[in-house]
Amino acid sequence: MKILFSYCNKNKKKGTIMKRVHIHVGVEDLNQSMNFYNALFGAQPTKVKDDYAKWMLDDPYMNFAISTRMGNQGIDHLGIQVDGIADLENMRENMSAANISTHSDGEAACCYAKSEKSWVKDPNGIAWEAYHTMEDMRTFSGNAKPDQKANTDCCIPTEKTARCCG
Repeated sequence: MKILFSYCNKNKKKGTIMKRVHIHVGVEDLNQSMNFYNALFGAQPTKVKDDYAKWMLDDPYMNFAISTRMGNQGIDHLGIQVDGIADLENMRENMSAANISTHSDGEAACCYAKSEKSWVKDPNGIAWEAYHTMEDMRTFSGNAKPDQKANTDCCIPTEKTARCCG
């Protein structure tokens, strides 16, 4: 299965994919869900924590994450992971061209990573992020201890919270 969000970057070698679809799902039981997704994807996660697992898949080209920290089970948010800040600026321009109010968050600490992010909600209220990951972190968010559940604003900014993850 090929994902339609995969594009070729003209500045890189032909055939290099520069965008990766991101899906984050809230789960109740991490181990049970990991077993399911390991079988479904035919692959082991690339990152595992006590409350989080992530698969960086090449087929389909996707960053798929699950976490027990989300407020609800099911799809928490969708996104597009880009290779660099220039690609993120391009995504921000696309968000503005779609006449969607964006949340340009700058640097954020979330999901065991430091990233530069922007957020939008589609006409149906589904949260989308465009982001560039800069480095791994040891904690889920900048201010959450490893055993704390995230509040629902950690990853998806609301009208009240302008920044992701404190």
